[in-house]
Amino acid sequence: MAASPGSAGVGGSGAIHGSSPPGFAFDPGLEIKTRSVEQTLLPLVSQITTLINHKDNTKKSDKTLQAIQRVGQAVNLAVGRFVKVGEAIANENWDLKEEINIACIEAKQAGETIAALTDVANLNHSESDGQITIFADKTGVIKAARLLLSSVTKVLLLADRVVIKQIITSRNKVLATMERLEKVNSFQEFVQIFSQFGNEMVEFAHLTGDRQNDLKDEKKKAKMAAARAVLEKCTMMLLTASKTCLRHPNCESAHKNKEGVFNRMKVALDKVIEIVTDCKPHGETDTSSVSIFHAIKEFKVNIEALQENPYFQSKENFSATLEVILEQMEDFTDSAYTSHEHRERILELSTQARVELQQFLSVWMQAQSKKTKSITEELELTILKISHSLNELKKELHSTAMHLAADLLKYHADHVVLKALKLTGVEGNLEALAEYACKLSEQKEQLTETCRLLRHVSGTESLEITCIHAEETFQVTGQQIISAAETLTLHPSSKIAKENLDVFCEAWESQISDMSMLLREISDVFEGRRGEKYGYLSLPKPMKNNVNKSLKPDKPDSEEQAKIAKLGLKLGLLTSDANCEIEKWEDQENEIVRYGQNMSRMAYSLYLFTRGEGPLKTSQDLIHHLEVFAAEGLKLTSSVQAFSKQLKDDDKLMLLLEINKLSPLCHQLQTVTKTSLQNKVFLKVDKCITKTRSMMALLVQLLSLCYKLLKKLQMENSRWVSVTNKDTVDSKT
Repeated sequence: MAASPGSAGVGGSGAIHGSSPPGFAFDPGLEIKTRSVEQTLLPLVSQITTLINHKDNTKKSDKTLQAIQRVGQAVNLAVGRFVKVGEAIANENWDLKEEINIACIEAKQAGETIAALTDVANLNHSESDGQITIFADKTGVIKAARLLLSSVTKVLLLADRVVIKQIITSRNKVLATMERLEKVNSFQEFVQIFSQFGNEMVEFAHLTGDRQNDLKDEKKKAKMAAARAVLEKCTMMLLTASKTCLRHPNCESAHKNKEGVFNRMKVALDKVIEIVTDCKPHGETDTSSVSIFHAIKEFKVNIEALQENPYFQSKENFSATLEVILEQMEDFTDSAYTSHEHRERILELSTQARVELQQFLSVWMQAQSKKTKSITEELELTILKISHSLNELKKELHSTAMHLAADLLKYHADHVVLKALKLTGVEGNLEALAEYACKLSEQKEQLTETCRLLRHVSGTESLEITCIHAEETFQVTGQQIISAAETLTLHPSSKIAKENLDVFCEAWESQISDMSMLLREISDVFEGRRGEKYGYLSLPKPMKNNVNKSLKPDKPDSEEQAKIAKLGLKLGLLTSDANCEIEKWEDQENEIVRYGQNMSRMAYSLYLFTRGEGPLKTSQDLIHHLEVFAAEGLKLTSSVQAFSKQLKDDDKLMLLLEINKLSPLCHQLQTVTKTSLQNKVFLKVDKCITKTRSMMALLVQLLSLCYKLLKKLQMENSRWVSVTNKDTVDSKT
């Protein structure tokens, strides 16, 4: 069966409808329905295949025949649902309408044929014994089943093309808005464009998330995950970096910082398109070197194949391949961070591998001319010896990389350099900035080199991609932290410059946390525990219950994790919108502003929680956090109601209509936090995030409305004061 269109699980329910150009509208929900129907069809078609593989003279009872008929009818019904989805896709995509409709007609005909040929009423009755021989037209059923598979595959492939086009179109919209953001000169204009950009990024995140879930190739899936992680984190960075540039337009380091974010996002967007279209620009090929573990695995396979075919490869090929592997070992032996003991052991095992290969080649050459039992046994022994040597070498390389990484993460766990950079920035100390920037550069080099070593021992292609992503992230983020710190040092009283540095430091800390998880996964693969999945680190792990062992807590599946990640991304973008609205207020001590800031900060912590990051570590932390968040919402409600008393009737009514929506949401969130869902942790988290997101969306509207009404009130008061002063002067005259 061909790969089906890009949705597995949640689908793009949050995509912006009506935003696609004419002839290219596509409801992402159709994709989910297509997948659902496909999953129904495949087992049924498999049953049909089993049925038609019977012996021609087989007799079946009435009960069996009824079962056959039910399968045929079920196939026909499933095909009917599939065809409806296909026709809906065709009607919304005129360029593919004819092809999809033809395939749908074929599928419908095949389904009806299977239903007719498996209908008991149409089967032949044998007069001799009253038994019934199934499938009088066995050939017809086979043809219908083949036509069904063929037509369904066509529809899925065409729908897949629609999804790819939709991702490309979404990427183009994001790029166009990014170009506008790069050129913006006023803060007001930036706020408007960034709001549009946030919506487009949410849509793009939905589409690419569904596509990532659907990818069968683990390497592509890892590349997609890395590109999407860059886009998600850079969205937050782009906001603060752009605001810093607008606040300090003549600051060179601020512009450098912003350009770095834009450039990285553009590269990530291009990477996504390369993955979904399965092609590289200008015919480029993947130039990344093969990891040592992969090369050793291939080498061992080729050597062991010689037992079956002694002429499989030449002597020179084996020698050259081993030299390439040993040359790659220089990444370990030449590293300044490899300990003396590990370096000596690696060199010793490399020499031993060369000796073992020479002995093997000698015996192998004899085995080609003499095919005696003793030579065959000696060949097997030399193969075992060289395999053992290479295994020992792998163990040593794995130990070297893992120890180095673990020590490095432990040493930098307290983030002393980042804290020092923040402090020197606030103090405006340029000399100290140079000193700590140099230390961060050293730390960056240590981490990037460690990632290169980890890549060699990662064991799977997907983990190799994760190592490359970590290396690139440390390389880029390290430089961006330095430019952000320089901007703050030049403008030590700038709140936005401080916030910008905080965002980049958080990205660094987040990557350090991700690297810890990467070490666990590499260790699991090396020890043969591959396939174990880690959910959100912040969520509680299942507790053992000796009293009631039948009660098992829910474990998150990929669909649940994708759903919560999407909700979290929306929440993160809403906090950005709220911060943009808060920035407009001149009086940052205003009660409405203070409560709005508190809610925005708490919502951002919840966003970090969905990524397995931030201060919230357990479900109890989350519940307490949300209770405080709801309380802050009620305080905001009281403040806005107090402000409304200063307004005229029309304005007061308009504001009260909005604020009356927030109070019920606060109480609903409090109810959800107190509701026991037993062990369904993810369901409760989902409900909480959904409520919080609704409250944040309303907060953004309230902040905007209150700001406009406050400005209007101030203008009216100003005019009243002006008129009063004029009357006073006139009376004195």
